[in-house]
Amino acid sequence: MNNISTIKKITFTAIFAAIATIIMFFEFPIPFMPPFLKVDLSGAVILIAAYVLGLGPAISAALIKDLLHLFSTTTGGSGELADFLMTSTLVIIAYLFYRSRMERKFAIIGCISGTLAMSIVGMITNKLIIIPFYSQLMPIDAIISACAEVNPLIGSLNGYLLFGVFPFNLLKGAILSIVAVALQQRLGSFIRNTNFRTLQNG
Repeated sequence: MNNISTIKKITFTAIFAAIATIIMFFEFPIPFMPPFLKVDLSGAVILIAAYVLGLGPAISAALIKDLLHLFSTTTGGSGELADFLMTSTLVIIAYLFYRSRMERKFAIIGCISGTLAMSIVGMITNKLIIIPFYSQLMPIDAIISACAEVNPLIGSLNGYLLFGVFPFNLLKGAILSIVAVALQQRLGSFIRNTNFRTLQNG
């Protein structure tokens, strides 16, 4: 990683941020989960950025992505803030494990640990950031009732956090991790071998 120049890192940080920003617009639900909880793969892009560029560029790309999405937010910025906190949690923990020994096994262990931590942070951000915002638009009871229609275990706010938000983020983290680990080696080799003159002439 040390042979990647500063200019190269800045360039690819911007590229990763742009890709993640676009991908964040494409969301999909997970069956049997609360309908307003959706997955996008932008977190996988940020995780790959951490693997091939380092932690600083990855967190910078995540911040740029969420700041840009403020221009089209439907959550008053609460969703973007929560996304940044959860994505950063996953990426930091996954990267630190991988950085200790750059082997696929440690990348997987890091992703599992990061996913668990992200899921816990997800419960906290939902309780302190997301729910307070949506409660201004819709009564809490109506939110819980909508969730209970797809998951009978959700009968209260704590039930929503434990049986809705937590398993959702476990699945989301697993999806992001599988995509990132599958692609990081190929993209890392490409970036290290990229010649800027070739890019400019192409």
